[in-house]
Amino acid sequence: MTSSDLWTQDQAEHYDDLSGEMFSDEKIDPVLDFLVEKAAGGRAVEFASGTGRIAVPLARRGVPVTGIELSPPMTAKLREKISAAELPVVTGDMATTVVEGEFTLVYLVFNTIGNLRTQAEQVRCFANAARHLVPGGRFVIEVLVPPLRRLPPGQVGVPFEISETHTGFDTFDLVTQQATSHHFHREPDGGYRYGDHHFRYVWPSELDLMAQLAGMTLEQRLQDWDGTPFTADSERQVSVWRKTQGESG
Repeated sequence: MTSSDLWTQDQAEHYDDLSGEMFSDEKIDPVLDFLVEKAAGGRAVEFASGTGRIAVPLARRGVPVTGIELSPPMTAKLREKISAAELPVVTGDMATTVVEGEFTLVYLVFNTIGNLRTQAEQVRCFANAARHLVPGGRFVIEVLVPPLRRLPPGQVGVPFEISETHTGFDTFDLVTQQATSHHFHREPDGGYRYGDHHFRYVWPSELDLMAQLAGMTLEQRLQDWDGTPFTADSERQVSVWRKTQGESG
């Protein structure tokens, strides 16, 4: 049983609209360019494929993609965009669910590693990625760098967006590494829709150790999909680990 929040029918129905600009070509194209290169002509698995924001256009770029998704309602929204023959999706959690075949790429985007809310599950996720990869294959994660430098003593919350249509902030437990994203979306009638999402935040060095335990080594760490160098001031990371040559799944 995974600790992840299970996205509901209502959340799935609104997900694409509420994610807004994350579905724009400006946001998606650099991700696709990056993943096509890392797939190196092989097949890919997306952990937590959701409504297909990345999986669908990546498959249409010519990369055979298989998804693993915990929430059937999210997969139902994906299925409105593409057939099962074009993009198969297996229902299950990304820490333990295995799909058949050999893959050159496993990827996990948009902070979703944090959906696994225990360190043990995150470690198993890395092991599961390695299990799917051929020797030399790559595991790619996009995730925020915990913004704890923004927390003065006594403060537990950090805003990440304040606009006319959406206010969002994260609250952090610095002892357990548990966090919650709080979203207030303005409705057309002037009211607000509230939603929350629970996650476990992780540090780059922590992820590197998880990769090492799974037989993978860090190949690349960037600030974003466009290739901006990762620095001490970076608030996001796109990291690539490569499965050690000679290791079997």
